[in-house]
Amino acid sequence: MMDLILWRHAEAQEAEDGHDDLTRPLTARGEKQAARMAAWLDRQLPEGLRVLASPARRTEQTASTLGRKFKLRAELLPGGRPEDLLALAQWPHAKGAVLIVGHQPVLGQTIARLLGLRATECPVRKACVWWLRQRQEQTVLMAVQSPEFL
Repeated sequence: MMDLILWRHAEAQEAEDGHDDLTRPLTARGEKQAARMAAWLDRQLPEGLRVLASPARRTEQTASTLGRKFKLRAELLPGGRPEDLLALAQWPHAKGAVLIVGHQPVLGQTIARLLGLRATECPVRKACVWWLRQRQEQTVLMAVQSPEFL
């Protein structure tokens, strides 16, 4: 059994002309969203969890609210592919749980693929978590959580 927990970064400042998209920080609202979701996650997450995040500033800030060690991985940068995300997570063969803090549309594309949806992409709101579990050759959606409902 393996759990794959996908967490989209919280609300970030809008991109400005001439500025690097990867350096956009969280807004004050985004910081609150991330903290609220991190508090919920901390109560749910198992021991031995691997945490991986995109090296974009907004994902790094989101992941840091959890207060656990995490690794930054370039495969999770904006524009990534579901194949790379799943390979990085070692889905579905790893044991235990992996939390990935990343971006749209790759998170939604990964969810749609794993759940066998007709759509090629599933909408994932900012700061939301989708918790998937591989059990007996089947992917099960365990939870979808939004900071607005915590």
